[in-house]
Amino acid sequence: MSDIQQLIAQIRAFRDARDWEQFHNSKDLAVALSIEASELLELFLWKGNEDANPDKLKNELADVLMYALLLADKHGLDVKQIIEDKMKLNNEKYPVEKAKGTAKKYNEL
Repeated sequence: MSDIQQLIAQIRAFRDARDWEQFHNSKDLAVALSIEASELLELFLWKGNEDANPDKLKNELADVLMYALLLADKHGLDVKQIIEDKMKLNNEKYPVEKAKGTAKKYNEL
């Protein structure tokens, strides 16, 4: 079992012990992920680029990652595979010779 699969199993066990799976439909998991991402973003509000509280950052980032993993699990997605697939696509959209040192979107290169 991979590290990611072990994490998903731990998150599932926590959820199932509380009978929360009934609330974890795809829409609500996506909404929860978005809300947690907003809470992560709020840590930076009115602060310098790197001035978020590190402990709060860890907690909010963990919430985002847990909801993302639950959503992937709900749809039977292999997290490692979908990230590798997306990285391959990004490599095609952002070739080094065009994208290096620029923040432009792929359709602006």
